[in-house]
Amino acid sequence: MINLINRIGKCAIPVSVLTMMPLVASASTNLRADDFVGISFWIISIAMVAATIFFFMESNKVDAKWSTSLTVAGLVTLVAAVHYFYMRGVWVETQDTPTVYRYVDWIITVPLQIIEFYLILAAVGAVAGRVFWNLLVASLVMLIFGYLGEVGYMNVWLAFVIGMAGWLYIIWAIFAGDAQANLADAPEGVQSAFKTMRLIVLVGWAIYPIGYVIGYAGDQVDAGTLNGIYNIADFVNKIAFGLMIWSAATSSRKEA
Repeated sequence: MINLINRIGKCAIPVSVLTMMPLVASASTNLRADDFVGISFWIISIAMVAATIFFFMESNKVDAKWSTSLTVAGLVTLVAAVHYFYMRGVWVETQDTPTVYRYVDWIITVPLQIIEFYLILAAVGAVAGRVFWNLLVASLVMLIFGYLGEVGYMNVWLAFVIGMAGWLYIIWAIFAGDAQANLADAPEGVQSAFKTMRLIVLVGWAIYPIGYVIGYAGDQVDAGTLNGIYNIADFVNKIAFGLMIWSAATSSRKEA
């Protein structure tokens, strides 16, 4: 399975770029100069493409135990890039929240990030298999109930509370639970990268519930604020998360 993922990474650069080019070429051209949320969609969609190419190229240069982690980081930004091309079109044309596209993106990329957490820990032999499944279930609870609240299938605030419970479990697991056990034996560079990744989950992922609360406070949804905050969160959490894995991989190579 790991070898399959690595092969995907080695051939995915030209394939991913060629696949995205029609989306870039067909992108809406009526972006207004004062549409700052729309501008953020544009910047992030291209940044995700650049990050994808970088992660896939670097996955061929690092030690084998880190190659899969970087390949998964590239898959995260690849999936996000494709969805951002669609989301930015929805926003520019309608000025409305592309909720379905955003959650389709998250339901793929967030579990992939959980896989990244597991892989970076497994690379230093510091994690039990159950940790992955616990984190995966918690992430799905967070996402599914967030979606149910945003599309109106549940009360907005009840869904928010349940979704927050999933996120809080993830925070506990990576700061005090099994996910951080035995890291003292890991190389210093790996420890530093892991701690930074934890901060991204704590601070960076906190941007999502903040956006949810601000966007849904009062009687009407503030679509501009909601999407602006979500866009900033995706930029930080997807790209910076992958960069921390790259940092750990390169540090491990230097310390070897």
